[in-house]
Amino acid sequence: MAFAHVNGIDLYFEETGTGRPVLFLHGWGTSGRAWDAQVAGLARDHRVITVDWRGCGRSDHPATGNDMRGNVADILALIDVLGPERPVLVGSSIGATFALEAALAAPERVAGVISVDGPGYWPGQAMGEQLDGLLHAFATDRAATVGAWVANWFGPAGTADMVGATVRQILDSGTAIDALFTEARDHDPRQALRALAVPAVFLHGRLDPEIPVEVSETLAALAPHGEVHIIENAGHMPHQEQPAATNDVLRAALRHMAADHGSRGHGSHSYGSRDRAVSGRR
Repeated sequence: MAFAHVNGIDLYFEETGTGRPVLFLHGWGTSGRAWDAQVAGLARDHRVITVDWRGCGRSDHPATGNDMRGNVADILALIDVLGPERPVLVGSSIGATFALEAALAAPERVAGVISVDGPGYWPGQAMGEQLDGLLHAFATDRAATVGAWVANWFGPAGTADMVGATVRQILDSGTAIDALFTEARDHDPRQALRALAVPAVFLHGRLDPEIPVEVSETLAALAPHGEVHIIENAGHMPHQEQPAATNDVLRAALRHMAADHGSRGHGSHSYGSRDRAVSGRR
C-alpha cells in the first residue's frame, strides 16, 4: 500500500504480484477494495494495481477537480509513477469512462482497456430526470438513498454483504464526486471510440439495471479493436457477483492483449474480434 502525489493530491494505491501491469479503476464512490476477487485471481502472474480515485476511499477528497478531466489526468500521472511498462486499464462503470478517455488521450501510455458495465449512458436515454432526482434525494437523505440505490445494482447472485460493503464505501467517500453526474448527462463516447487505437473489451452483466447491455454491444462494434462478453446471472457488479466468470474473461483478454502487444508492428493490431461471447452461469 502506498500513496502517489499527483496533481496536488495524494492517491492511495495498492499493488500485488509481478508480471504485466493491470490497473483497476473502481466505479462511482467505491474504492479499490471493489476488486478484491480480481486481485486474488490475477496476482499470481500479473502486477495488479488498484487505486482509490480522487474523492474516494483512502485518497484525498479535494473540493475541486472531481470531474472527468481531473480523474483522467490523475490516472495518466499515476501510470507515469508506476512506469515504465504500459498497463491495461480495467474500469467499472464510470471507472470505464476514465479508462477509455485515458486511452483516447494517451494511447502510447495504455496497452488496452477492459470496460466492466460501462462506460455509461449517452444522451437520449432519459438520464437527465433520473440524475436530477438522484441528486435531490442525496441532499435529502444521502444514506437512505445510497442504500436503496446500491441494492438495485446487484443481480440474484449479489449478497447483503456485497451491498453493505459497497454502501459503506460510498458513504465514506466525499460528496464532491456528485459533480460527475452532471457530466454524465452530456458524455457521448461513440464518435471518439471509432478512433480508439488500443484493443478494448467490453464486459457486461446481463441483468445490469443501471447501464443496459446494449451500451457495451454498441461500443464494442464501434471500436476498431472491440469485443464484447456478457456475464450471465450478474447485474452492475459482475466482478463481485460472478468473480470466477469475470476473471476468466479478464485473463483471456489480458492474454490476447499481451500477445497483440508483443507481435504487432506499428499501426497494426491482431486483436479485436467482434464476435459476441457469452460467459458465466445461466
